[in-house]
Amino acid sequence: MEFHTLSAELSVSAQIQPEDLARIRAAGFQSIICNRPDGEAGDQPLYAEIERAAQALGLRTYYLPAVSGKVTDEQGLLFGQVMAELPKPVLAYCRTGMRSTTMWALAEARHKSLPEIVAVAQQAGYDMKGVVRRIINQGRTPLDDVEVAHAVVIVGGGAAGIATASSLLARDPELDIAIIDPADVHYYQPGWTLVGGGVFDAATTAHTMAATIPRGVNWIKAAVAAFEPERNALILDGCRVVKYQQLVVCPGLKLDWHAIDGLSETLGRNGVTSNYLYHLAPYTWKLVNELGTGRAIFTQPPMPIKCAGAPQKAMYLSADQWKRSGVLDKISIEFCSAGAALFGVADYVPALMEYVQAYGIDLNFGNTLVRVNGPAKIATFRRTGADGKEELIERPFDLLHVVPPQVAPDFIRVSPLADAAGWVNVDQATLRHKSWPNIYALGDVANTPNAKTAAAARKQAPVVAHNLLAGMGKVSGNAQYDGYGSCPLTVERGKIVLAEFTYGGKLAPSFPRWLLDGTRPSRLAWLLKERILPPLYWKGMLKGREWLAKPELADQ
Repeated sequence: MEFHTLSAELSVSAQIQPEDLARIRAAGFQSIICNRPDGEAGDQPLYAEIERAAQALGLRTYYLPAVSGKVTDEQGLLFGQVMAELPKPVLAYCRTGMRSTTMWALAEARHKSLPEIVAVAQQAGYDMKGVVRRIINQGRTPLDDVEVAHAVVIVGGGAAGIATASSLLARDPELDIAIIDPADVHYYQPGWTLVGGGVFDAATTAHTMAATIPRGVNWIKAAVAAFEPERNALILDGCRVVKYQQLVVCPGLKLDWHAIDGLSETLGRNGVTSNYLYHLAPYTWKLVNELGTGRAIFTQPPMPIKCAGAPQKAMYLSADQWKRSGVLDKISIEFCSAGAALFGVADYVPALMEYVQAYGIDLNFGNTLVRVNGPAKIATFRRTGADGKEELIERPFDLLHVVPPQVAPDFIRVSPLADAAGWVNVDQATLRHKSWPNIYALGDVANTPNAKTAAAARKQAPVVAHNLLAGMGKVSGNAQYDGYGSCPLTVERGKIVLAEFTYGGKLAPSFPRWLLDGTRPSRLAWLLKERILPPLYWKGMLKGREWLAKPELADQ
């Protein structure tokens, strides 16, 4: 954590952690301003966690969140008012410090000259030229002032973005590619379930972004604020403009923690946890080991969500640990799902039901978590009956594993690329945008009706790579994505039901049935998940090696 000084009264920084507050207090700060909305990333603590840690040390806090690149004049004005009221000095933070600096710049524009604002921000490490252009241009970003241009621009440095860049380079090593992503760390998110089950150490799922981005690819460490597809342009946080010939959109999705009343205030304490956050997966394992008797509830929100099997994986691994510890018969386990079935592909349900019965799990379908009272340890669900009528049901808990509702990122939902539900609107076979033929999307943000898994991105990346190069006239034919997705359902430590399927729930096994029957629990599938898939991810998928992922071509 590094402080960037803008004045004697204000410094800014990138995302802080609760454990950083003692150092912040020791550095003399009296107040904290949070300018980052909750749910932007899987390694981001919620504001409520920061607020609790700050208040315990006597620090004042204020929550003034802004969508990346969307800081308004009104927010700048409010930032100035808050600064006038808070005890000083103040530390403001967001993902990188850019939004906090932008708010300061907008607030100071009434009192300081624009050159002075630019100079101070630049000395602190932030480029405010784009903001100054916006101020001069009466709130509009001039698109003729381009910061940089690339042949291919990829928005998002997660699994889909890195795999696509590598697949493109494998086909054309001289291609001019840029990845736009503000994160410092790239995570192997499929591993977080095993962290919550005590199998993996959390640190093994994290690599630096700098080491993950393929050699020869330009890294623009910034967040995208808006799209101008009719001008082949992007606007970045700070009002900078990037132009492209071909665009790939794959920033993932947003975890909507605030959609559940009271959740953000209690997440990470009072027995409330989630494997969907990097820093909370170890807390899941801690809670599981400490629970010797009581009630454990595992939730699943309405679709779509990242890895539809993950809510169950957490439940089965926890139940298996309680069985191994000899306390399973003292713990009541409930699975409360907004869906109408245990799993979306019926062929895998019989094997899962065997474990549901063996662990004594009570299934509650049509139950959506709407409120959490952490101190009282009460979870409230909205239950929809067969007649369509709704009622609220309160359930006490000792352990509550929450999977939040999930939506497209804010800057995607409000963009011209989105469909009515907010996801990027692409053809489900070619992954090409339905309105702009030089734009593609893959991974969690696309509106394709497949499972949102890393395995899906592994199959999609070569399809996008081929079709993008075909659009540039470098190759021929159209590659087709068949909707493949894979969900290794960890039903116990050492066994997995390996669900593999394409569009429409059609089974698509990668191995002959005599070797691995995915509809039955298998030790070989566990070996695949624990030992083979992580190195295959880091050294195969992210390096452009398309083992069992070569795209099918049409129109040849």
